[in-house]
This record gives sequence, structure tokens and C-alpha cells, in this order.
Amino acid sequence: MKTVQAHFCGLARLLHWSMAVLIVAMLFVGVGMVSTVSRLHNSLIALHRPLGIALLVLAIVRIVVRLTRGTPAMPNAMPAWQRVAAHASHLVLYALMIAMPLIGWAMLSAAGYPVVLAGALHLPPITPPGVALYAFLRAAHTWLAMLLFATVLLHLGAALFHGLIRRDGVLESMARS
Repeated sequence: MKTVQAHFCGLARLLHWSMAVLIVAMLFVGVGMVSTVSRLHNSLIALHRPLGIALLVLAIVRIVVRLTRGTPAMPNAMPAWQRVAAHASHLVLYALMIAMPLIGWAMLSAAGYPVVLAGALHLPPITPPGVALYAFLRAAHTWLAMLLFATVLLHLGAALFHGLIRRDGVLESMARS
């Protein structure tokens, strides 16, 4: 008989909170990167690229952990529309956590720029070079970053709603120490 877990496993919680910090940092680094022409610009780019690839790897690990370790059941009292919204928002978050780094990598490939991880360690291009493709991918990366930011805010708002107002254990399932 399978027991119902009340909390996410420790690895899932570690991945969640680590990625939360990294994603928020990446969003701000990205905004800073495209809005400055100072010497800081190159440093932000040098930080943004490997962190994006690290987030891609962590997202894949996180999906594997979620599929193999499962998730806690949602509270019985949770309305159906909230269950649907929770599932949909998680699908959007996971899709964006995979799409954003891949689109960034493809964008750089289309521009002919290497994705430098560290020193001489570069990732291979994943798209052919092309100005039109680069322009499309750059716009997509920007719009999806805004969607990611909005989805993260929605996710945070829902977590706080469940933790502070409903007090139904949803927030505690990920915040438990």
C-alpha cells in the first residue's frame, strides 16, 4: 500500500529553493545585461550564460526527481479550479525552465557567439547562424523572460495565499525544514 507523502523530499526542496534564487537572479541579471553599456555588461553576460546552462541541467534533474519521487497530494478542500491552476502553472514553470536556456543557447548560436561555460569550455552551436533567426530568438527570449517573471510572481502569490490565508499545508510541503 502506497503512503501519501505530506512533504516534498529533501532533494526536491533543495532544487526548488536553489533554482528559485537562481531564476530570480537570472531575471535581474538579464535586465541589467540588456540595459547597460558599462563595463559591467561583459561581466553580466559572462555570469548569465553559464548560469542559464546550470539552470537547464537543474531543471532536468528536478523533473526526474519529481517523476521518480512524486509530490504530496493537494488538500482535499482545495477547489477544483485551484488544482487545475496549480497543475497548469507548474507545467508553465517547467516548460519555461527548459525553454529559456535552450532559446538563449540557440539565440547565441544564431548570432555566432559561443556559450562559454568556463575558460575554454564552450558548448557547441545548436542552430545555424542567421540574423533573422537571431532576431526571432532574441524577441522570444525576452517575451518568455517576462512570462517567467509573471509566472514566478503568480506562484509566489499562490504559495503565500496557501501559507498565510488558507493555512492548508501547501506552502509547508515545500518550506518544511
